[in-house]
Amino acid sequence: MTTPPISPRERIRELAAERLARQLDFVIEIDRLKTVLRRTDISDGSRLENSAEHSWHISVMALLLAEYAGESLDITRVLEMLLVHDIVEVDAGDTFCYDAAANHDREEREQRAAERLFGLLPSDQAERFRARWDEFEARATPEARFAAALDRLEPVLLNYVTAGGSWRRHAVDEAQVRIRNRPIGDGAAELWDIASRLIADAADRGWLGSGERER
Repeated sequence: MTTPPISPRERIRELAAERLARQLDFVIEIDRLKTVLRRTDISDGSRLENSAEHSWHISVMALLLAEYAGESLDITRVLEMLLVHDIVEVDAGDTFCYDAAANHDREEREQRAAERLFGLLPSDQAERFRARWDEFEARATPEARFAAALDRLEPVLLNYVTAGGSWRRHAVDEAQVRIRNRPIGDGAAELWDIASRLIADAADRGWLGSGERER
């Protein structure tokens, strides 16, 4: 009987030392994030962005916009959070923030995904990556609040420049967008000011449904 050929990933595990094998296995696994589509169009409106692109985009934003955080930040810590915060979507998928039913079990799905995915890494790196993911979720540090602000600001900008984009497709109203994005102000007050103005203008242009206009 012919022995089935070994899979490429198994061959990598066979060739590499244990630590490197685990690191490379994680690298290959998170490549799947490129296949996870978000609900937001890219700026030219031609297609939806994927979660890997989103993570890259807001990481660049962190380098550009750190001066608006209002307090001194460890920018490396911010970047680490932004680069790992959506890795759980490899297993859990992207949950549309305005879909209440889909968000019902989001935390449970993402916690399971974090356990599996970060658990692929050597223990020291698994602990570090998981800690950054947990920090981002808790939004209890200045770095996490700024990271969360950028995570929300990016889709506001993309929806605005695509004339409402996913807001219009999913009949989202102004009040929903304001409630969702108010945490931008916790991490960067000036960025929330411009986001708030864009949301108001989007509503004036008919790209958002009517809702209570909170400032």
